[in-house]
Amino acid sequence: MITIYCDEDVDVLLKPLLEAKGFKVLTTLDEKNLGTTDERQMTHALSKGYLLLTHNRVHFERLYGELIAKETNHYGLIIAGKRNVYELARRISRVLSGYNKESIINRIIYV
Repeated sequence: MITIYCDEDVDVLLKPLLEAKGFKVLTTLDEKNLGTTDERQMTHALSKGYLLLTHNRVHFERLYGELIAKETNHYGLIIAGKRNVYELARRISRVLSGYNKESIINRIIYV
């Protein structure tokens, strides 16, 4: 099962919407990572085997590039445009329905 870890800038209302669609979702609040750096968020997601969900395209594309350059495996990255949380939950659910934890490894997805 894919576990989605929401970066701090992701609306916390997305959590129950994705959980209602059958996903396990954790937030920075759940993981006691409020106020930490993007690098720390990425490191946390890596260490726990979580797919990372963020709106922060610029910083996380750079971090993703660093992981690829180091040949470090990760459990997926979703970069989501800011939009209505209901629409975002629908899009994420639809996209992730085609993946499992193994097939999402090292992928970056834009929704």
